[in-house]
Amino acid sequence: MASTVEICNGALNQLGATTILSLTEDSKNARLCNQRYTQVRDSVFRSHPWNCLQKRVEIAADTTAPAWGFSFAYTLPSDCLRLLRILDYDSNYKVEGRKILSNTSSMKILYVSRVTDANEYDESLRETLSAALGADIAFGVTSNNQTAQNMYQLFQDKLKDARFVDSTEGQNIEQDLGMTDAIDAGSFINSRY
Repeated sequence: MASTVEICNGALNQLGATTILSLTEDSKNARLCNQRYTQVRDSVFRSHPWNCLQKRVEIAADTTAPAWGFSFAYTLPSDCLRLLRILDYDSNYKVEGRKILSNTSSMKILYVSRVTDANEYDESLRETLSAALGADIAFGVTSNNQTAQNMYQLFQDKLKDARFVDSTEGQNIEQDLGMTDAIDAGSFINSRY
């Protein structure tokens, strides 16, 4: 059973540092992990459309319309870290702050969500989080620039591998959204003009 503490201990192990029992224990390593874990996690989550973090929802329009330019405003879900797609992708929309402004009266979205339960993460994502946290806290734990640089390179390698595996897993998103693989040459050529 995976946990935040296990992800943090993975980072500390890679640094050759003492592991922790909880994020609230009174130790330098626990304090560093507690201070940096959430920010590092959310940054890694935003960096790629991870399959295990995606959610599809229909959101309701706000009661107050934008002052100008659009007819409707929609508040993004509180756990939304990155908007990936709007079902009616041809509609004119704009993301401003935590709002989607649009002229459509309904809104179905696909987004990367902030999942806090480490058991929901893919194994390669957990490994990437450990490496990312290790790179982030490396100098604070070891006071060694070379170790920090090595951890950053390890993180980049794990991120690359995890993104590749995640991107090649599952169904083709175009098929999932009812799109075809064929390219309409006429509209492609006409788009240049």
